[in-house]
Amino acid sequence: MNDSSTGGYLTPAAATPPKEDLELDRLLVQMVRGISGLPKDKVRARWQPTTPKQPADPAENWCAIGITVQSPDASPAIQHDPAGDGRDVYWRHQGIELLCTFYGSEAKMRAQALADGLAIPQNREELGRHEMAVVGTGDIRAVPDLVNNVWVRRYDMTVFLRRKISRSYSVLNLLNAGVTTHTAAGSVTTGISP
Repeated sequence: MNDSSTGGYLTPAAATPPKEDLELDRLLVQMVRGISGLPKDKVRARWQPTTPKQPADPAENWCAIGITVQSPDASPAIQHDPAGDGRDVYWRHQGIELLCTFYGSEAKMRAQALADGLAIPQNREELGRHEMAVVGTGDIRAVPDLVNNVWVRRYDMTVFLRRKISRSYSVLNLLNAGVTTHTAAGSVTTGISP
């Protein structure tokens, strides 16, 4: 780990980083599964390295989810914490768009259950533990798939989330500094200590 005394680029300190990639996918899969009522193996992340087979029965209910957009807010807040050797704490808010695609004979009902269930405070609590909140949901859109000359019921819905991103950087406290003041009478150099 580097710090501000080394110069050059700083990487985040080894605190707990925000959930990303597979960890974030797992959290969101659990949310969709828990609220929609689909069984454990029937909600899956999109874009996996090995694509699971789509159920053969077009009436089987399941859901694929995936983050399509992560948008940062206008600018981060950075605050210096002088505790210990010092550190800069960076935080900002980020919008997340989660595309949920429901398939099967109950696809629309499951999408509506998710949309309605996201309004229930208890269903939002787990996200809150991860510095996330529900902003709302988009339209439920019918997007049927024609597979082997059979129409498969499919409904897409976007869930809009917001989360707080926090990171810590090893920016050390300033212990002293030399200051030179130039006047018409000459220059004076003084040291400043906290």
